[in-house]
Amino acid sequence: MTKLNVLVHPGSRRPGISVTDAATVEVRVSAPAQGGRANEAVRKALAAALARPPSSVTLVRGQTARRKTFAIVGLSREDVLARLATQAK
Repeated sequence: MTKLNVLVHPGSRRPGISVTDAATVEVRVSAPAQGGRANEAVRKALAAALARPPSSVTLVRGQTARRKTFAIVGLSREDVLARLATQAK
């Protein structure tokens, strides 16, 4: 299991993922930060970018914060960062 620190930008006009450094990934989603919709959108965006099923990406910490930690099952940290870097928009 790999833990990934994510900075979330809910309500973004331009959804996408960018790797800012080896410690943090920024995810922009159009979903608002209401009722967990942005969290679910981030989870699905990460799963799609990593070519993994959404069930392999779990929110571990930061349910109501912009800085969150997600756990990703089945990939090493290096694989996660490499895949996200190639998918970055």
